[in-house]
Amino acid sequence: MDLTPYIANLREDLANTASAGDEQTRRAAALLSSALEPAVRLTLMNALADLAAEVTAALPGQVVDVRLDGRDVRVVVTGGEDRSSAAPPPPPPPPVPPIDGGDISRITLRLVEQIKGQAEQAAAAQGVSLNTFVAQAVQGALGQAQQHQQRHQRWHDSSSGGGRTETKLHGWVEG
Repeated sequence: MDLTPYIANLREDLANTASAGDEQTRRAAALLSSALEPAVRLTLMNALADLAAEVTAALPGQVVDVRLDGRDVRVVVTGGEDRSSAAPPPPPPPPVPPIDGGDISRITLRLVEQIKGQAEQAAAAQGVSLNTFVAQAVQGALGQAQQHQQRHQRWHDSSSGGGRTETKLHGWVEG
């Protein structure tokens, strides 16, 4: 689904509204419509993803996904067909560590083209968007880092023995 016509309609509506004002108002509207395009595109994608989740919840045995395909959105419906001869479905994505809530932030991520392509393929194999795939990867890495830090802290606590902060290693090296 190409979102460009919808964004163009919003631009046109903003320009029509601004036409009631002076030249400065019309210029400001044109600048704002250009600056808002990425945010509008993201908002439309989020609305479509929410709609897909609602449709999936309402249709047992069906899964509706919204996937990013370049700058366009693709809607994919799976399930409800005889899969006895088809390949098994891909494994579900790894569980996402719990997040304590908060606002969603937007970032720009620069990747080498080869890595981006591999990430897109992996996301498609899991049936999620590249954004979801990257977010899950970051959350998983943070969870692993936290586990590593907890193991390190337990090791340090057990090896320091009764409040001592100094750790010594005894042994020999043959060489």
